[in-house]
Amino acid sequence: MISMTVASMLAIFLAGVVFFIAWLISKQALADREKSSPFECGFDPLSSARVPFSLRFFLLAVIFLIFDVEVVLLFPAVSLLNLTMNSAMIIGIVFFLIILIWGLFHEWNEGSLDWMN
Repeated sequence: MISMTVASMLAIFLAGVVFFIAWLISKQALADREKSSPFECGFDPLSSARVPFSLRFFLLAVIFLIFDVEVVLLFPAVSLLNLTMNSAMIIGIVFFLIILIWGLFHEWNEGSLDWMN
């Protein structure tokens, strides 16, 4: 019981130390805000120097990651398929691929994969 109390107190103390260090660092970042602003030969910038992030690129990257992870999930099943020719495993792999291809066609019909529009 005492060791759990000591561990809890240690956790609270460490969280407080991390919070205090973050607070000190944020004060320094507020002081350096003028340094991080864009600079054009001493004049105020005419437009924003930071280009906004493309949401279409982000969605395409997320879709790529999702399908990439799903394909990686197939590797153990295919390697086990070479060792044992189990019909249930073949049905599972085919079912997984059907779901994967169905999702790809859904994203295609939705227009998420069309980069030009």
